[in-house]
Amino acid sequence: MVQAKSWILAKHFNGFPKDSDFHLKVEELPEPKDGEVLLEAVFLSVDPYMRPFSRFHMKEGDVMIGTQVAKVIQSKNPAFHVGSHVVSRCGWRTHAVSDGKDLTPIMSDWAPDVSLSLALGTIGMPGLTALYGIEEVLGLQKNETLLVNAAAGAVGTVVGQIAKIKGCKVVGSAGSDAKVAYLKELGFDEAFNYKTVPSLEEALKKAAPEGYDCFFENVGGHFSTVALPQMNNFGRIAVCGSISTYNDGTPQTGPYPHLTMIFKQLRMEGFMQNRWEHKHPESLKRLMAWLKEGKLKSREHITKGFENMPAAFMGLLQGENIGKAIVAV
Repeated sequence: MVQAKSWILAKHFNGFPKDSDFHLKVEELPEPKDGEVLLEAVFLSVDPYMRPFSRFHMKEGDVMIGTQVAKVIQSKNPAFHVGSHVVSRCGWRTHAVSDGKDLTPIMSDWAPDVSLSLALGTIGMPGLTALYGIEEVLGLQKNETLLVNAAAGAVGTVVGQIAKIKGCKVVGSAGSDAKVAYLKELGFDEAFNYKTVPSLEEALKKAAPEGYDCFFENVGGHFSTVALPQMNNFGRIAVCGSISTYNDGTPQTGPYPHLTMIFKQLRMEGFMQNRWEHKHPESLKRLMAWLKEGKLKSREHITKGFENMPAAFMGLLQGENIGKAIVAV
């Protein structure tokens, strides 16, 4: 018997999450049955999507949703040997029993000098989100100009670097001078702190007087309202997130972009990476190859201790992280 800890959604978030919305549960797990494995969490992910998803896909009392890199510590399933590592969607748990259906083995040729935590970031869901947004949704072409907001986050950092690999001009917006400096390190052509510029409109115009062909949208709200008129005719917008609205008690309303979209003949498309799940194995290999070639750099904001999961999540929503937010058990 293994003692397992899990973080429960005690109460649906009302506005910004708070400590009392979470409850730490301790339970004894049964021995795995035939076809099952016992997992032990090594790294856990905290991601912005958890905030809106909790509202629509969870009920109070559920274990918080999320992915983790876990080690197989007992196995009665021949597909998963003891000591191997997997990506699991079992949520905020230290241990879990699984029948294997929700598990993805870490790629067999994973580079030994690359931390397994990257399977939750650059070589995982955020990296895939960046890749598919650029290739499948935007169809980004060489010499085009791309705008990405929340550019110093887990997805945005990869978006900008892939766009540079493809020979494009990249403009990034972030919420601190340290984040802007990091974007410059990554090779972004222009980057600015949206919190300190006198005018967001003027900052966008100054960064790309020629306008934007593509926009990788992670923020929504006011930023989107100001950015859309900066798009070139036939511009494309990939809507990946709307983090500026996730904690609103009252939904934001207007202005409305319809005339801008009509006159500029813009295309805006929302997406999630699981639409292209059939491409994941090949896509992860491409991301790993870029990483090993030095074309793709990765930075993590690591919080130590499973007991700090809620704090790490709330810190993420306040923009404390540069790169991927990870909790190391």
